Amino acid sequence: MAKKVKAIVKLQAPGAQANPAKGIGPALGPHGASAPDFCKQFNDKTKDQPGLIFPVIITIYQDRSFTFVIKTPPAAVLIKKEIGLEKGSAVPHKDKVGKISKAQIKKIAEMKMPDLNANDVDAAMKIIAGSARSMGVEVTD
Repeated sequence: MAKKVKAIVKLQAPGAQANPAKGIGPALGPHGASAPDFCKQFNDKTKDQPGLIFPVIITIYQDRSFTFVIKTPPAAVLIKKEIGLEKGSAVPHKDKVGKISKAQIKKIAEMKMPDLNANDVDAAMKIIAGSARSMGVEVTD
């Protein structure tokens, strides 16, 4: 018999650096799930990519056990990492803060493919290029 789902919690946590104090404990505590156990498992699964922000969907069951799915980092985080950017532009259509090549966009699109609503890499590249433009990053050939 399947376990009964009590809650589904969505949050974002830094890879290999999840900490029960920073938002995770308050998100899981009311549902009875163990934040330290989640952090330990999450940090083990993301130890090869420290510091990158990962969206996580945590399913908490009636018996206080939980399962979680780690998604790929947000496109904006990957774009900033790829071109060494601190933050996006406050006025993206006027102030450009950096440049990204089609090859770099393709690399990000291939990484994000499982979580994107795109049929092929070309469509995924268009989505990533749009994210880059909305951050004030110029897309070059």
